[in-house]
Amino acid sequence: MSRYAFLAALFLIPSAAVAGEIYGKVTDGSGPVGEKASVSVKCGGAAYPAQKTDKSGSYHLIVKESGKCTLTVGYAGQSASLDVVSYDDPVQMDLVAETKDGKLSVRRK
Repeated sequence: MSRYAFLAALFLIPSAAVAGEIYGKVTDGSGPVGEKASVSVKCGGAAYPAQKTDKSGSYHLIVKESGKCTLTVGYAGQSASLDVVSYDDPVQMDLVAETKDGKLSVRRK
């Protein structure tokens, strides 16, 4: 392989591995949800498994695609979804999980 081909390949590989990050904190009416929630995301045909929130209600997801995605929060035995956008750069999405009339909903804070 010539030196130029090697350098071209070196620069192309990282761009193919670019991933987006979606991170934030899930709260309810009383504050952070702690370790009681999970967050998953689906972008196009790719679905990423749910990640449990930590003690502070924080979550962190890595997605390979950028564009329109559906983020799903599982909390208190229910789930609710929200349309979001994934970018090549990290995106912070703090979320509020609310139960109204017995049904869970989620919105950006």
